[in-house]
Amino acid sequence: MSREQAYMEILDAAVKIQWNVALILEAKAVEAEKGRNWILNHIHAESFDDHEKQLSEPLDVHEQLVELVEGLTKLQNGLCSNLKTLLPPESEDSGGDDGDFGDMFGGGFDLEDSDK
Repeated sequence: MSREQAYMEILDAAVKIQWNVALILEAKAVEAEKGRNWILNHIHAESFDDHEKQLSEPLDVHEQLVELVEGLTKLQNGLCSNLKTLLPPESEDSGGDDGDFGDMFGGGFDLEDSDK
């Protein structure tokens, strides 16, 4: 297997992982919307015995959501560090971090008109 094929397989795997993460986030958004609608229709200030319980229940829900976001952030950071191995090392004369992919696959693409 050539290096380019290996890189393409790595990128393909990363795409599949990102797709699955997107599906997870979509399912979580649908679940959160259903939960929000249920809470709006069924939970009122009278549903709680005291003010402390009224505050602690939503805080528990928010804590779970924060943990979910932290977990997804760690997952994305891990994927990012894995994908960075595909990029060539930054040379000193490249001009810094300008966000383009330059010669990632061995040759630049000429996006100008070839007629000129």
